[in-house]
Amino acid sequence: MAPYCLLAASLRHALNGGIRRYHVAPVLSQRAKVAMSHFEPNEYINYEKLEKNINIVRKRLDRPLTLSEKIVYGHLDDPAKQEIERGKTYLRLRPDRVAMQDATAQMAMLQFISSGLPKVAVPSTIHCDHLIEAQSGGEKDLRRAKDINQEVYNFLATAGAKYGVGFWKPGSGIIHQIILENYSYPGVMLIGTDSHTPNGGGLGGICIGVGGADAVDVMAGIPWELKCPKVIGVKLTGKLSGWSSPKDVILKVAGILTVKGGTGAIIEYHGPGVDSISCTGMATICNMGAEIGATTSIFPYNERMKKYLGKTGRADIAALADEFKQHLVPDSGCQYDQVIEINLSELKPHINGPFTPDLAHPVSDIGAVAEKEGWPVDIRVGLIGSCTNSSYEDMGRSAAVAKQALAHGLKCKSKFTITPGSEQIRATIERDGYAQILRDVGGLVLANACGPCIGQWDRKDIKKGEKNTIVTSYNRNFTGRNDANPETHAFVTSPEIVTALSIAGTLKFNPETDYLTGTDGKKFKLEAPDADELPKLEFDPGQDTYQYPPKDGSGQHVDVSPTSQRLQLLEPFDKWDGKDLEDMLILIKVKGKCTTDHISAAGPWLKFRGHLDNISNNLLIGAINIENGKANSVRNALTQEFGPVPDTARYYKKMGVKWAVIGDENYGEGSSREHAALEPRHLGGRVIITKSFARIHETNLKKQGLLPLTFADPADYNKIHPVDKLSIVGLADFAPGKVSACTSRHGSQGQGCAHGREHRGCVQGPGAAPALMGHVAWKPEEMLHDAYGQNQITLFCLGKSLYNILNPWACYLRQERSLEGTASTLLS
Repeated sequence: MAPYCLLAASLRHALNGGIRRYHVAPVLSQRAKVAMSHFEPNEYINYEKLEKNINIVRKRLDRPLTLSEKIVYGHLDDPAKQEIERGKTYLRLRPDRVAMQDATAQMAMLQFISSGLPKVAVPSTIHCDHLIEAQSGGEKDLRRAKDINQEVYNFLATAGAKYGVGFWKPGSGIIHQIILENYSYPGVMLIGTDSHTPNGGGLGGICIGVGGADAVDVMAGIPWELKCPKVIGVKLTGKLSGWSSPKDVILKVAGILTVKGGTGAIIEYHGPGVDSISCTGMATICNMGAEIGATTSIFPYNERMKKYLGKTGRADIAALADEFKQHLVPDSGCQYDQVIEINLSELKPHINGPFTPDLAHPVSDIGAVAEKEGWPVDIRVGLIGSCTNSSYEDMGRSAAVAKQALAHGLKCKSKFTITPGSEQIRATIERDGYAQILRDVGGLVLANACGPCIGQWDRKDIKKGEKNTIVTSYNRNFTGRNDANPETHAFVTSPEIVTALSIAGTLKFNPETDYLTGTDGKKFKLEAPDADELPKLEFDPGQDTYQYPPKDGSGQHVDVSPTSQRLQLLEPFDKWDGKDLEDMLILIKVKGKCTTDHISAAGPWLKFRGHLDNISNNLLIGAINIENGKANSVRNALTQEFGPVPDTARYYKKMGVKWAVIGDENYGEGSSREHAALEPRHLGGRVIITKSFARIHETNLKKQGLLPLTFADPADYNKIHPVDKLSIVGLADFAPGKVSACTSRHGSQGQGCAHGREHRGCVQGPGAAPALMGHVAWKPEEMLHDAYGQNQITLFCLGKSLYNILNPWACYLRQERSLEGTASTLLS
């Protein structure tokens, strides 16, 4: 425990002697005191600070600003001096608040505990939504989850009480719906430990998904680093009508940009078509922006948002936003890095998949495409809900479809499930009759939780390996994501299309043109659904499921048993020893798509999210090994035997052998789970080299002290053999603007090139020596491709965020000097 005591003492010294004890973003507004939420009546929205920072930056840049720039730059720690260049510089930001779902909150709170700080510096919340498995229905599943996860829920509740974090109990609902209902507002900057945090952009906020270590930085009062995002503008014209829905907008955009087209950028929707979309519809679009790799997505403040704020009891926030509206919309004449235009009047219903969310098809075409590709056309299960599509409007439109079928004596041919987004939504659709209509058509209402969307589904209707099709209103459809069956063909679409297809039971049904046959033998066509975006009466809040943190939690005890299989206190990772990383073995060369689901699976593994050693037993078990085309089967280079990936990594660690991973395109796509970075670090990994990375995963790797590198020429991926040995040399001079070299040693001739995203500049490496038959080096033309921040280099030198970062991090908090110098200087 000595390292923890030393760390705590250093941080307390820094905070007591520095400029501030805690940074609290929302200081009092002189015009009006409007609380950020009902649950934090003494934390106020500070639009005046936002306005002041925007004016400073606008004067410096001397150009119109996009909406996303206004909010991001409006939260700069030092707007007068911050270097700002889209896609290049790292920004130091002061987010307003933090939100964590229960699966990622475990590791985040364990990291925060290790900091030794007495209380979080910004308003923060924990949301219990990931650990509830769908089995029998909402009430039974919730009771079972509370029993099975009692230890974890108790840890999160007591940790929240001790450190000043609000706690939403199991059954409250999905984190993103809770945020939209209570915490998001125009102009807020919120970071959340879930990749679909951008859902809050439907209320005009910059809401960004991050790993737990980033959240801990913000909760500790440390400026948060983000590479200055590019801005992709999506201009919407026309008006949604008929069967077309907000979901179709993002399904169309995903087809255009692909799963990595938004990487490093904020997607900013604008244009006259925006006003035809409801607030919750805008949230749906922003939510699924995670599937194109976007940093986040956002809509400008408008009357639809004002209406939603009023209906959710926040008319005071809407009134204040009206006063500052010029800062909550883009400037006239602002410039985007890329512009996509979509005419909503011409947009057709879409369905994307299988196996990837960017494979877009019009619903009218999917039946023929499925038959051509050999995909099963019979639909086994239709599933509506999830954080993407579980609003009152979504449930109303689905009920409108179901009601028509019932009127003709029909029920769903496919199994059908419904997941309400929150306790408020559940209670309101029960009161207004939507839930009963969906039950009558054959639906099973599940708990207010993530459920099958994240693999929390005890599916019984098929056997593993059985080829089948499901349609969902979810956001992701990676192989095996929903039910752990790699042969399940999952398609994502809108809730109303899911409902229509479930009634028909086949992908070959097009509700715009095709007919169904009622029990009376008469044919009929479903009419396009219409439903209220908000209830006519007030929302029914349902059961009270929120736990306020006490004013003083210092006396609260937080239990972590040393024999627990669910929770484990964290030990600091080892510091860099000052030497080059030489002769590293390749644990696995991954073939094709490798998402965070492949790297650290969810589903049954969620129960180990608070126990690093146990969850590391799922490291890369879903990744395909290029050497044999199999999952979870790699060659142990020391014994020459094939075995599971985690076992091989543990063997290398036991033998003191460092290792690397070679990956394909968009490595780490998907969720924000930092376990996909913690696990390789824990088991002895040092370097991940890929064609390209997804943003959150690359950041998570850096935060845990690994080196994420990319090939300068993606074709050089083919020059690395699974049996090669890799060396990263020149690390003593590792610094912005400096270079390192990577060498690959194997028995074949050839040269390859890679560059480190952590370097501002790259130069040609040394020539190939006879012992280095395959040589990997950096090219001079890649000099300005990307960069690590100086503080991220410090994380590599000293182990990871918070752990081991004692005096350097303390001086960083004091802001008395910057952390500058080469890696060897920082280490000394």
